[in-house]
Amino acid sequence: MTRQAFRFDVFGATHVGRVRDLNEDRFLVDAATGVFAVADGMGGHHGGERASGAIVERLATVGIATTAADLRARVEARLIAANDAIRSIGEAAGATVGSTVVVLLVFGDRFACLWAGDSRLYRLSRGILSRVTRDHSRVQELLDAGLISPSEVATWPERNVINRAVGVSPRLDLERVSETARTGDVFLLCSDGLTGHLGDGEIAALLAGADARTAAEALIASALERGGSDNVTVVVLRCLAASPLPGRDHG
Repeated sequence: MTRQAFRFDVFGATHVGRVRDLNEDRFLVDAATGVFAVADGMGGHHGGERASGAIVERLATVGIATTAADLRARVEARLIAANDAIRSIGEAAGATVGSTVVVLLVFGDRFACLWAGDSRLYRLSRGILSRVTRDHSRVQELLDAGLISPSEVATWPERNVINRAVGVSPRLDLERVSETARTGDVFLLCSDGLTGHLGDGEIAALLAGADARTAAEALIASALERGGSDNVTVVVLRCLAASPLPGRDHG
């Protein structure tokens, strides 16, 4: 098995916000398996909470993979199982229940992202912030088609309409990307409770030069200062140089 190429400085946090009574977000931080996730439930009346919880509970059982492909296969299998479980919850409730999800996988020096919905993964690498994910949302479609401008997004009537989620269709439709990670890279997984209040430049400034906990707490505090109109959840992961093993390396 390939020894992990990095040490992780990682911290996750969630807050109900200043408007909602129920936190339907859930997150997972599992440095041992290299699996990190944020899920933003929808459905109300505890349905969204159960949906996001079903995802995180299953991802927590991934275990130690032997290859990057094995890790991805394990994660996908659990997301499919969560999709089936959430559909059963919705059928029993007689309502549409679902959850967005964004999952970051790290194996060796490779990372992969799987997602459905508008929870996001950002990467700060060599001082440049990039958005790894593309929102599965009505607003993103309109932006891509040039029908609305970025300045119209915050007030657009359909800004909360998403096109993909876990649990809303019999077949789970995930998008995937994979790349090589570098020592010093910082990853941010977040629900739209953060990005609804902070722009990419503000996010980059709070991630730069801060340890994972400081950055995560500052991001949530900034969203709350702007009104905290939704649940807000973040996972910040910094990739640090791996510590040399004493004696012979059996990795």
